[in-house]
Amino acid sequence: MPKMKTHRGTAKRIKKTGTGKFKRANAFKSHILTKKSSKRKRNLRKTSYVSVTQEKTMKKLLPYL
Repeated sequence: MPKMKTHRGTAKRIKKTGTGKFKRANAFKSHILTKKSSKRKRNLRKTSYVSVTQEKTMKKLLPYL
């Protein structure tokens, strides 16, 4: 059987942690930042995790990660 291909777009955005969770950056931090509060922008800097419902999809997209 041939090797599975890694989805390169996903691989650039998501990393796997030691415990097997998928780490990702938050959205809504690229533009229109003037109307967002400092607290909101500060919290968007933090990394978050892929939801449990999406983990199966991530494992399919990133088979060797």
